[in-house]
Amino acid sequence: MIIVNQVSKGFGTRTLFDNVSVKFTPGNRYGLTGPNGAGKSTFMKILTGEVEPSNAGTVVRPTKVGVLKQDQFAFDNERIIDTVVMGNEILWQAFKERDSLCAKENLSEDEMNRLGELEVIIADENGYSAEIEAAEILRGIGLDDEKHEDLMKSLPTDYKFRVLLAQALFGEPQALLLDEPTNHLDLDSIHWLEEFLCSYEGTLVVISHDRHFLNAVTTHIADIDYDTIIIYTGNYDDMVAQKVQARQTIESANRDKAKKIAQLQEFVARFAAGQRSSQVQSRKKEIARLAPQELKKSNIQRPFIRFEQEKPSGKEVLIVRGLSKGFDDKPLFKGLDLEVMRGDKVAIIGANGVGKTTLLRTLIGEIEPDEGSIKWTDSASWSYYPQDYHEEIKPGSTVLDWLMQFMVDEGQQYVRGVLGRMLFSGDESLKATDALSGGEAARLLMSRMMMLKNPVLIFDEPTNHLDLEAVSALGEGLAQFPGTVFVVTHDRDLVSNVATRILSFKDDGLINFAGTYEEYLQDYPQKELARRPR
Repeated sequence: MIIVNQVSKGFGTRTLFDNVSVKFTPGNRYGLTGPNGAGKSTFMKILTGEVEPSNAGTVVRPTKVGVLKQDQFAFDNERIIDTVVMGNEILWQAFKERDSLCAKENLSEDEMNRLGELEVIIADENGYSAEIEAAEILRGIGLDDEKHEDLMKSLPTDYKFRVLLAQALFGEPQALLLDEPTNHLDLDSIHWLEEFLCSYEGTLVVISHDRHFLNAVTTHIADIDYDTIIIYTGNYDDMVAQKVQARQTIESANRDKAKKIAQLQEFVARFAAGQRSSQVQSRKKEIARLAPQELKKSNIQRPFIRFEQEKPSGKEVLIVRGLSKGFDDKPLFKGLDLEVMRGDKVAIIGANGVGKTTLLRTLIGEIEPDEGSIKWTDSASWSYYPQDYHEEIKPGSTVLDWLMQFMVDEGQQYVRGVLGRMLFSGDESLKATDALSGGEAARLLMSRMMMLKNPVLIFDEPTNHLDLEAVSALGEGLAQFPGTVFVVTHDRDLVSNVATRILSFKDDGLINFAGTYEEYLQDYPQKELARRPR
């Protein structure tokens, strides 16, 4: 169990949460939610002990806590499988001390006794099957057996993150604290993680921008809003429904009170100077009793994302014949034939590093193919959302000035209107581009796409920095867009709600599937994945 008692945190004059007291109990799985900037990661760090509260509040946590670490370079000189085992600090320290003693030629009696004690600790912590358990978790998150003995520095950054996730899961911790665990995971690995967590019997607190993941895993939601944290029973969708219902109930009650108060005030005004003083006093007391319940402003904000097209493209947007590309004699895709029609929504899915971004960049001419032809219709102008926003948004400007450079006919008022819809209202539009958070940069890039009104939209991992409300708004915007969409994503809700075509990178090649994601899963069910080690 994790017990939080009277914890507050703020920065400067801004309060994130005030005098929060909550309990996270074993057997329950809590999603920690709130918009970008609400304080989710800060609260998670308070739970882990990395950050202290602003006041004298306290956090009581179990002795064995699995924490998803964020420093992907901290273990570069360790073996991958050892890095996972380090997730059980008690076991790892016992291994180290035992190895140190065993390296000595002669042991004293005390050292022999200590060696026996260490063997007991190792046995109690299931140390003799530690590498088997670690290997199964590594397989589950997509790392093959032949890599397990390699050093961490041999891995690309996204796979280092996966190993750190495996480290947090290892050793049957009493509590798991996971901040964005689905980052850098492909759909198969996310499915494996869901199964693992659903069978986990300890206390789970998880932050995720993946709505599908939260709905699949969580039994409760700890929502940061109204300067506090409120626990809701159920998954994310259940929380949203309860939250809306609670606010509507209060608003309805306040409207009824306001009508009654108006009637009472009219009576008081008419008879205040007359012979009904006792009745007037009685009604004044009733007015005080009926004071409407104060509704604090919610920090949840949803951008309004709508994409339009100035002029539709031709009917045949893109024709690809025999397209191939590879690097270092390793083919990423070969012999791809593809016809994309106006209105198609193409989702490109698959594991990290298989060639999804390369395919996108090849289609738009940023990378030369090894073989094949690519023909776009003459009217198929596109807007491109890159995976790394730093390539597009340079420092040294403001949000408003950066966006104004893409306008020809429309003036500043129009641009401010677009920014307001994307949550850059008032002085937010004057924010420096080098001070933008990831979520703000994502919304700014989408603002440009909304203004340019091109008939083809191309996205490379657009949900990486967005909160749940923004991801939902993006899905609605793309589903309603009458033009053509290409999107690389691991977000299953986005794929399910938007895609009419699937390009799926599999071990045996690139699958070109004409149909929705649900239809694709029927024809190509997910492979059997490793189960949780016991």
